[in-house]
Amino acid sequence: MMSLLRKIRTTGRVAEPAPPRPSPEAPPAARALCGSAQVRHVDAGSCNGCEIEIGNAFGPVYDAERYGARLVASPRHADVLLVTGPVTRNMAEPLRRTVAATPEPRLVVAVGDCALNCGEFAGGYGVQGAVAEVVLVDVDVPGCPPEPERIVATLRTVTGR
Repeated sequence: MMSLLRKIRTTGRVAEPAPPRPSPEAPPAARALCGSAQVRHVDAGSCNGCEIEIGNAFGPVYDAERYGARLVASPRHADVLLVTGPVTRNMAEPLRRTVAATPEPRLVVAVGDCALNCGEFAGGYGVQGAVAEVVLVDVDVPGCPPEPERIVATLRTVTGR
């Protein structure tokens, strides 16, 4: 027991330094969010790869909440919508309704290559199109799936932290 305590005392605290503040300019609607963002995730027809990375971004390792982004359960409480996957024919109208239910000022973030250009699902019979073809998109997060660091960095540009 004493050797363990001695090792802890000699090693000290081991942690990575905080990442630098994001340099890209925030979208105009992000200025009204005042440093925090309530985030609602919408799956428009993805393979769930982006959902796993979003879960990791809000998990204990990357912890997007420390930068002012918090997941909420309703679009009526949200400031930011994270939309993943290509928009399927059955999800086009619910996505439009979700965006309409989100109060102004709102931001729509397309997460992943499928949300940006339909990715592997391009040309599929059940695919309506990319997210930008159905609703207005403010910010893009490329990648298949995007790394949690990139998702957190995008949320940091939105919150300004």
